[in-house]
Amino acid sequence: MTISRVTGILLIVIPIAFNLVFFLLQRYFEYPDILRKPTDYILTRFCAGGRRLIALWYTFMFMGILFMPVSALAPQVLASNDVVFVVVATTAGVLAGLVQVLGLIRWPFLVPHLARTYTDRTTSQATRDAIAVVFQAFHRYAGVAIGEHLGYVFTGLWTVLIAAGLIQSPAFPAWLGWVGLIPALGIFAGVFEEGGFEAAGAVNAISYILWSIWLILIGIFFVTV
Repeated sequence: MTISRVTGILLIVIPIAFNLVFFLLQRYFEYPDILRKPTDYILTRFCAGGRRLIALWYTFMFMGILFMPVSALAPQVLASNDVVFVVVATTAGVLAGLVQVLGLIRWPFLVPHLARTYTDRTTSQATRDAIAVVFQAFHRYAGVAIGEHLGYVFTGLWTVLIAAGLIQSPAFPAWLGWVGLIPALGIFAGVFEEGGFEAAGAVNAISYILWSIWLILIGIFFVTV
């Protein structure tokens, strides 16, 4: 197995797995719309999800771990002799996967404890209020700031770099790189949602779907090159 084929297989499998888990989270936890619901609703629904929901969140978080090696392999396939390109693209890709992991890891480890305690009938209202503050603090810091904001920045940057590598590579059609710039810009747009740009969320969500299709398409080319 060549590096190109291994990378291609990963680029096909990971986006499919990512979107499958995302679909299951939508079905069983109303994700991501539920993130804009009141804390009481979120924690109650999470507790009702049981171990299956925790397993889904862990799997979703693990997708970020799997993305890190493939983000480092792709630049090697495109331009292994260009040290600057490989280092910069690899750094951006690894950081994209890392911040996703740091943002999502609260769901399988921190949130289960908060949800159980919050929904316990013996828990006082003062404790519930404290749990709500803790949950919202992690939600804003780990989720919005690290997982989403930095995730959009580094994922978009990695996508632009890989798209540029495809455009410059004689082994792949240039149009494949130009097409990748579309989801890259849409992913970048997600950083403006907190600034009041309401359409940014929808643009970002659609762009991630296009991004997944684009990665699968790259994977097919990598496998067959």
